[in-house]
Amino acid sequence: MTQLGLGLAALGRPEYLTLGHSDAVNGRFDPSALEQLCHAVLDAAWDRGVRHFDAARSYGLAERFLGSWLSRHPDRREELVIGSKWGYAYVADFQRGAEVHEVKEHSVARLAEQWPQTLHDLGGAPDHYLIHSVTPDSPALSDTALLDDLRAIAEGGTRIGISTSGPHQADVVRAALDVGVFSSVQSTWNPLEPSAGPALALAHEAGWFVVVKEAMANGRLVAEDSALAGVADSAGVGRDAVALAIALAQPWADVVLSGAATVAQLEQNVAALTIDPRLTEADLNLAESPEIYWDNRSRLTWT
Repeated sequence: MTQLGLGLAALGRPEYLTLGHSDAVNGRFDPSALEQLCHAVLDAAWDRGVRHFDAARSYGLAERFLGSWLSRHPDRREELVIGSKWGYAYVADFQRGAEVHEVKEHSVARLAEQWPQTLHDLGGAPDHYLIHSVTPDSPALSDTALLDDLRAIAEGGTRIGISTSGPHQADVVRAALDVGVFSSVQSTWNPLEPSAGPALALAHEAGWFVVVKEAMANGRLVAEDSALAGVADSAGVGRDAVALAIALAQPWADVVLSGAATVAQLEQNVAALTIDPRLTEADLNLAESPEIYWDNRSRLTWT
């Protein structure tokens, strides 16, 4: 069965692209308060059976928050699958309204800098370590020195993979299948942007571990006027739960990430595991062209 995981994109830094984020998270510019919130959501996720947690160097202090939570519960580590990502640096430094939040660089130097940071902040190696947001213009799939360094990390027992973004996700996944280093992938997939699905199915068939991110399209799928909202409302279930359930129903998905930023959101998201499967088969006809979808996403405001 596909499992529900928890992504920390909105729990390690004060601002994110999710609609309504600023209203949901009070005191988010105080790192200590945000760490307490992150721990509370991690506790709630653990109590509800979530065993896959996902972070990244660019998620502010997410790795550090997850690491401090693990240090309080060292007995839980063996039951968890932890993924993290490198390649972006968080540069907003918890400043309200920062113009730039993260800077991308897929280089040998960036990997050499960030892998030790990940080990330090998590208190050990993650189970999955992904190149963050690989796109066709990234050198990551052809840089032989970089791929050799990633192979060295893999020899220590960590799965190496990629995350994808942008309108050419499927092309990137197919290209990565031929590289021979990767065995894990995290891609955006939801009813508005399902274009990576066939490529992710190929990755799954090849034995890769497949993770779905942004299953609610950064909140767009639960907006008042969305067709998915109408399906959920008529069935008397949560809109977020239906969006997640649709992703959970994909046979090639191993984990679908919740992006919950509060305990209440996490509890609503977990309800996806109880959704009537027939709701996930509704013919919503919501798909946008990948170019339009990613253009719309690029217009979302960090709040």
